Amino acid sequence: MASFDVIVIGAGPGGYVCAIRCAQLGLKVGVVEGRETLGGTCLNVGCIPSKALLNSTHHLHEVHENFEKMGLMGANPTVDWSKMQAYKQDVVDGNTKGIEFLFKKNKITWLKGWGSIPEPGKVKVGDEVHEAKNIVIATGSVPASLKGVEVDEKTVVTSTGALSLDKIPESLVVIGAGVIGLEMGSVYARLGAKVTVVEYQDKILPGTDGDTVKTFHKILSKQGFEFILGAAVQGTEIKDGKATVKYTLNKDGKDGEITADTVLLATGRVPYTKGVGLEELGVEMLPRGQIKTDNHFQSSVKGIYAIGDCIPGAMLAHKAEDEGMAVAEILAGKHGHVNYGVIPGVIYTTPEVAAVGQTEEMLKEAGRAYKVGKFPFMGNARAKAVFQAEGFVKILADKETDRILGCHIIGPGAGDLIHEVCVAMEFGASAQDLALTCHAHPTYSEAVREAALACGDGAIHV
Repeated sequence: MASFDVIVIGAGPGGYVCAIRCAQLGLKVGVVEGRETLGGTCLNVGCIPSKALLNSTHHLHEVHENFEKMGLMGANPTVDWSKMQAYKQDVVDGNTKGIEFLFKKNKITWLKGWGSIPEPGKVKVGDEVHEAKNIVIATGSVPASLKGVEVDEKTVVTSTGALSLDKIPESLVVIGAGVIGLEMGSVYARLGAKVTVVEYQDKILPGTDGDTVKTFHKILSKQGFEFILGAAVQGTEIKDGKATVKYTLNKDGKDGEITADTVLLATGRVPYTKGVGLEELGVEMLPRGQIKTDNHFQSSVKGIYAIGDCIPGAMLAHKAEDEGMAVAEILAGKHGHVNYGVIPGVIYTTPEVAAVGQTEEMLKEAGRAYKVGKFPFMGNARAKAVFQAEGFVKILADKETDRILGCHIIGPGAGDLIHEVCVAMEFGASAQDLALTCHAHPTYSEAVREAALACGDGAIHV
């Protein structure tokens, strides 16, 4: 038995960041993780491997669609799926080993195995029970299930199985038009698969800015995606190595079905706290399976904290990281805080989609007076040079104070561009503050400045 100031259960982005920050603040830390590698879902079977495949297939798309336009001639490359998978695994291994190095550097003890809490202040891993002044639950989430859809991770897969299919399917049906479904759909569409997305709502990316949704839908359709919207999936049936998805249209009750080599179930994720012992401890839970916490991330049981996907809020790795750092600060006697109004979201397709803050729909519903500054990438010289001029930057600002309330970007490097606006919002900046800031030319970031200018007297290049 060992004794720690803090034991973190789970070594995903929330857990490992929390552990490192605790160690940096002088606390003795142990981390419970049952996987063979650190990093949780994100590094092993989520964010990182999917971005590796998105990167590979983006380059493939560029070769086939744009190289000849730039005068780069020659035979188009073919796809070696096994080598692409090996590249993906190398990326994963490099990142997970990096976390292991950071644990050693910060003198964090990896308690290998699956953990449970037999009583406050104690964590059981295998046959050993360790003591901790404080326990942080960072157990993450798992893919959500859907009635009638049986996952075998071969023909009907979750995001985990979609990363490592035996072969590239000729056809793919994606159930759910959210971030995961559209990213993985992009991977296989670029690899030649016919991709059809079935979504219960009447539009893709529910909750996303309306202008962004319309533009992104058009772009994905041009890339070969087909969409069946407003359709309730009734179930799947596997026969002769193929899967048939049966659905009912919400508007008229008509039934339909579509058959494909592979079906990806991408209807979101749900908190994972199985086996931790929360019910026996009397930890108060919320209706959707999340742990209820106070403003300091502490559960209803003193000394037990929770962060990340297993508490309310967006299921994003960086949200979990922020919460992990905040909890560490609190446990070290400092002030930990997360500004939930400035947490960006990114979709890593081509073009990328990024957003932070309020949408126009939210502002209208709240009855808030606002103004819109919008600038198309068609007016950005750098974007046109790389054949990515279809999107835009849209800034929402308070009508009276000019304070930035939100930003929505669809275009090249959107996932990086959004952070200029995040910093501005964190400091309570106005759209004029961005508009008066010099931006290098030619860069994609000029589109952000132009959108800010459009909140005032008008953009220059449109």
